[in-house]
Parts: sequence; C-alpha cells; structure tokens
Amino acid sequence: MVHVKLGKQGRLVIPAELRRLVGIEGEDDLVAWVEDGKLLLQRRSTFEEGLWAELEGAPWSVEGFVGERRSDAEREWTEATEAEARSSSRS
Repeated sequence: MVHVKLGKQGRLVIPAELRRLVGIEGEDDLVAWVEDGKLLLQRRSTFEEGLWAELEGAPWSVEGFVGERRSDAEREWTEATEAEARSSSRS
C-alpha cells in the first residue's frame, strides 16, 4: 500500500511505484469512475479496448438492431398482406 495525498486544488499525484505496477506513463490519458464507492483509474486506450470488446457481437449492436428491424418489417409486411387478402376475399 502506498500513501497518496490529494493536493489543495484536488490534484492527485500517482507515485512512480504505482505507475510502474500498472504500466502508466507520465503523459498517458486516463479515465476515472466510481464503482462501489471506489475511485478507479485506467489508461484510456485500455478502457476503450475493453468497451469495444464488450460491444462486439452484442445483441443490441448496430448490426443486431438492423437485422432485428428487418425481421420485424418482414413479419409486419406478411401480416398486413395476409390481413388484406382475407379482407378482400370477404368482399
């Protein structure tokens, strides 16, 4: 464990020992978020790679959404044309 102190202006210095342990360089962009009351930091590139990996193949991806809408549109078209055929055969 390493003691870290927050500066007067809210600045946090991450000690070199911790930066080396997690592979953070001096000019890296980081993202920060709170999870279960903990402040978490991660290199932005690593965070984005993780997001893309999670989104890949997700059922609500753009490809998934478009495919779902096409299926819905085809079903709706079939139902509408069948209903129209029933209605005109009754006339």
